[in-house]
Amino acid sequence: MSFKFLTLERDGQIAHITLSRADCGNALSLALMREITEAANSFKYDTETRVVIFRGEGKHFCVGADLKDEERWKAGEDGDLLTKTRLTQVGRDLIESILGINQITIAAVQGAAAGGGACIPTACDFRIGTDNCIIGYPEVKLGMNLSWGALPLCYNLVGPAVSKRLVIGGELEQAQDLLSWGFLDEIVAEGELESRALEMAKFYASRPPLAAQMIKRGINAIQMSTAAVMHMDGDQNALATLSDDIKHAREAFLNKVKN
Repeated sequence: MSFKFLTLERDGQIAHITLSRADCGNALSLALMREITEAANSFKYDTETRVVIFRGEGKHFCVGADLKDEERWKAGEDGDLLTKTRLTQVGRDLIESILGINQITIAAVQGAAAGGGACIPTACDFRIGTDNCIIGYPEVKLGMNLSWGALPLCYNLVGPAVSKRLVIGGELEQAQDLLSWGFLDEIVAEGELESRALEMAKFYASRPPLAAQMIKRGINAIQMSTAAVMHMDGDQNALATLSDDIKHAREAFLNKVKN
């Protein structure tokens, strides 16, 4: 199995999925999103791997949606409303594929994790960040809601008030605050991220896999009982993209103009 925009490495009981678009902060193009989904789904019948670590190459874990992705924006501009709602399914498929990994999952976050790049860690079982990382959901600044079925994941980690702060406020928050809210499980010095993620991976890999994976699926089922109300977030997102707000925000981004 080969990929263009990420690497998938299996080393004994531990695997690494590394987003490898470092030149653009590992921004989520539709092509990268589909590759993450394919990589995540590849573990479905894998009984050797015990833990999967998600990480990003370069300065940032993932800066979010690729606003330069012509495939995404051409479909969004030229397609009808039904096409737009289908486009949001790519993101939901990505998140559901990570949630569906039977093995224990760990996100190792450095730099920025924004928007969809923040959704990926919330779909993992554990999150380690560097002490200078920043994470948040700036979609509201583009006139968009948080979609991909990701809102319950944030809510389950930090509760209603902080969820509203993160998603309505739209700011990138500091690592120490994210740790105190329960969004991050640990923070480490920048040079220690990889070694600590591997140490945690080895710890969970040492647990009996059948029991560990059954427990994970049970807890996930309890947590996602709130997800039933999120069937409409893709429709909301499709409607939001019809507004002038997102058009102006994207033009400002492409022209490097501060709003």
